[in-house]
Amino acid sequence: MIFNRSAILLLATLLCALPAFSQDAPKFKFGKVDAEEFQKKAYSVDSSANAVILSEVGISRFIGNNSGGFTLEFKVYRRAHILNKNGYGVADVTIPLYTGSQSEEKLINLRASTYNIENGKVVSTKLEKSSVFKDKINKYWAHQKFTLPNVREGSIIEYEYTIESPFLFNLQPWYFQGENPRLWSEYQVAIPQFFNYVTLKQGYHPFAVETTSTKNDNFTLSESRTAMATERYSFQASIAERRWAMKDVPALKEESFTSTLRNHISKIEFQLSEHRPPLEYRRIMGSWTDVMGELLKDEGIGQINGNNGWLGDAVDGAVGNTTDKLQRAKKIYAWVRDNLTCTNNYGYRTTQSMKEVLRKKNGNVADINLLLIAMLRKAGIAAEAVILSTRSHGYTYSMYPLLERFDYLIAAIGIGESVYYLDAADPSMGFGHLPYKCYNGHARVINADATPLEFSADSLTEKQLASVFIVNDSAGRLLGSVQKRAGYFESARLRRAVKEKGKESVFTDISRAAGAEMTFLEQSIDSLAQMEGPVDIKYKFNMPMGDEDLIYFNPLLDERFKDNPFKSAQRLYPVEMPFAMDQTYLLRIEVPKGYEVDEIPKQMVVKLNEDGDGVFEYRISQTDNAIALRCRLVISRTFFAPEEYETLREFFNLVVKKHSEQIVFKKKK
Repeated sequence: MIFNRSAILLLATLLCALPAFSQDAPKFKFGKVDAEEFQKKAYSVDSSANAVILSEVGISRFIGNNSGGFTLEFKVYRRAHILNKNGYGVADVTIPLYTGSQSEEKLINLRASTYNIENGKVVSTKLEKSSVFKDKINKYWAHQKFTLPNVREGSIIEYEYTIESPFLFNLQPWYFQGENPRLWSEYQVAIPQFFNYVTLKQGYHPFAVETTSTKNDNFTLSESRTAMATERYSFQASIAERRWAMKDVPALKEESFTSTLRNHISKIEFQLSEHRPPLEYRRIMGSWTDVMGELLKDEGIGQINGNNGWLGDAVDGAVGNTTDKLQRAKKIYAWVRDNLTCTNNYGYRTTQSMKEVLRKKNGNVADINLLLIAMLRKAGIAAEAVILSTRSHGYTYSMYPLLERFDYLIAAIGIGESVYYLDAADPSMGFGHLPYKCYNGHARVINADATPLEFSADSLTEKQLASVFIVNDSAGRLLGSVQKRAGYFESARLRRAVKEKGKESVFTDISRAAGAEMTFLEQSIDSLAQMEGPVDIKYKFNMPMGDEDLIYFNPLLDERFKDNPFKSAQRLYPVEMPFAMDQTYLLRIEVPKGYEVDEIPKQMVVKLNEDGDGVFEYRISQTDNAIALRCRLVISRTFFAPEEYETLREFFNLVVKKHSEQIVFKKKK
């Protein structure tokens, strides 16, 4: 770190004490636990909670160090009440520490205790230093771990520690939410005016406290001239004191149709943007074009920029005599997809040279797709790399070029007026198709313009059509014929299932889902090798009717929702479906011989919201000796805000109820 010498000199010592924030948080002091605190067996924030965080406070500030710069000091205090054995996990603590090439973060002043009631008195058990161990994760990260001792049902635990960090980019984030509810969660940060951080907030729980204030403080800077002489300088600077707090924060639990909880957990993060006077001005966070320009020069990604003449044989072997550009692109894509194996489905950085990838025939997703790009370019096809974040990794920020937010690399090619996006690392994808995990919003092309892209789940519609015809046979059984065209992503799943378990497993699943005694007479799965199109399933079956007075028959067979995917009464974050859906089911069934219709479900057409976000049709009728059914479910958008959840849940409750209704046949007298 370099100070502007016309203003002041190098080494800084921050003379201020901890920021004087107002305190309206619970009054907890380490080591002071009253017997009354153990009496509570449940908390209103969540009466079914296994453990509750009673209070947690984090404080970050800047202090001077002996190396000519600043140190980030991060203090944490946390107290929790363990209500039953399923809450013991709150006593397992992991503290991440970052390691650089020449320095590392340090954990200091750790103390932790468990408190229990014994004979009416509070008994404390302290954590021994020997119970703390370090786990090296990789060259950048290590974890300090410990488990609070003597934990029982009803125990109260507390711990505090300080992290000293020389890495000013690593101003600690704060998570106000987690797997256990929190009665109080607070973060305090004091940032001197000569550092500028971008603050990134997310989550749906409101702040109980959100304040910013400024004050001037004295700084003393010192520089060692010789072993015996040190020069000191003093100056005043403004400090921004910021405080955030939440209370009664519910636990965040995984629900259906969620990209990742990382997108929705209530938290605050920081990104160092620039150094300001009296430091020498330096921009830390570059622009998108700066960042993409650096990636183009990257040792791994930059491999696609050369002539790569050594790829000539591989390209010629893939395309043969084909001259049409689109067909050449399809053949190269298929060759890479079918001949290389992906060893890691995430990452935008390479793990080896392209020559090694081609020789070994494997690599991570970046290795494989960069080789694809290089081969396409060698064949005269314009191709570029695109980085994105998958659904499970979380959202990226279009405003800020934060590369750690990305975890995937694909290819983009332009032929004529058309653009195609390719992922040769996924063996179940066809040309021009990406796995739905890639449709997670903002992405960037690695080019000089840093071209932004948007991969929206709303642009995907999974269409499915099933046609069923059931007639009486001469033996008194029902004879059925089914043709089903799967949606694209369901087709990809079926291809994987057949490859792993065989075709028979698909029909076993169909029979199990139908919940009826079915004997398959013919069965086939078409288009398994045609990766660009849907898979067709065809089969015939018979079904014995027995001799009961009443026969109950569900006309939807295996094509029904048995359970509502939205089970929780309340949802704290959005619903994120991977794609829109359009499912149509057609049935024509003859009334079984010797029977007549006693009851059929009523017809129904229901819209999801007035804007046409979805529709459910259930149209059924009887004509002479046959019943016809048309059932269609359409969901036309993929994102539903928390306030829309109840409506969506009730809509699917109706679908599930209607799907469960049966036709009743009564024996003729």
